[in-house]
Amino acid sequence: MDVRDSLDIETVSAALVTSGVTPGVTPGVASGRPWRGVEFHPALGSTNTRLRELLTGASPASGAYAVSPPDVDPGLWWVVLTDHQTGGRGRLGRVWTVPDRASLAVSVAVPVTDPAQAGWMPLLAGLALSRAVAEVTEAAGHPLTSRLKWPNDVLLADDGDRKLSGILCELVTSGGRSAVVVGTGVNVDQTRDELPVETATSLALAGSAVRREDLLVAYLDHLAGVIVGAGAQVGAPEESGERDAVRTAYRSACATLGREVRVHLPTGGAAEGTAVAVDDDGGLVVRTADGLRTFAAGDVVHVRAAAGGLA
Repeated sequence: MDVRDSLDIETVSAALVTSGVTPGVTPGVASGRPWRGVEFHPALGSTNTRLRELLTGASPASGAYAVSPPDVDPGLWWVVLTDHQTGGRGRLGRVWTVPDRASLAVSVAVPVTDPAQAGWMPLLAGLALSRAVAEVTEAAGHPLTSRLKWPNDVLLADDGDRKLSGILCELVTSGGRSAVVVGTGVNVDQTRDELPVETATSLALAGSAVRREDLLVAYLDHLAGVIVGAGAQVGAPEESGERDAVRTAYRSACATLGREVRVHLPTGGAAEGTAVAVDDDGGLVVRTADGLRTFAAGDVVHVRAAAGGLA
């Protein structure tokens, strides 16, 4: 297996969009998969930027390998992929580059019925990816354990809690509808020298060789199963019990909770205390010497262990 082969987009498209679909049925619905189309680029500046273009009608779909019937909601439930993301963006405008075909770079557009709850999307995307990593690495014969760091990082316990993945979510409102673009970058095959910082890792460095196609399909399957907790609707109307169960699962999996943390703020200051909860809006609640403080993801630069360390 050569992990650095180009993505097999026809196989991915068939799995995500056409699997289990019968004539007259919206793509994905019959198989529990909501994805309506896949657009692949051998190289692309940013998958998030491209998907924003689709949502706002700034540019028609191109290079699509699987398309739904004529879309009244262009861009929604679309998947944009690239072998080589040349201008990837993170939170607060951070930029990074990765070697060609060494990572997974994917963005999806998820409609949300309650934009006020969109703060949960990066958290739940991390939960979905963590589950996918466990699934595909076990199938590959070398299971790995990941941890969730609030708000948008997935760490690998098998490599000193180094960062495996970052997630960037952006709310887009166009034509009277709201959607969250969920951008995810996962280090799959990089060597230590190919990573930009010492605190990053890849699945290969942790000892597990997986196909990017397998990781992608597993991740999007798990994502479709959890995003109801972020105000998104997949198939049947959202049940509050289902939403609460997904959020509880995230809180249980979040390694930040219960730790002494230092919250670095855009002003240059920092707040220290114990991370005690994730509130109903997805904010981190920290017990400080001055009482409880709640931080939204967009209001912090970093959240790190107060005692130091890679995380």
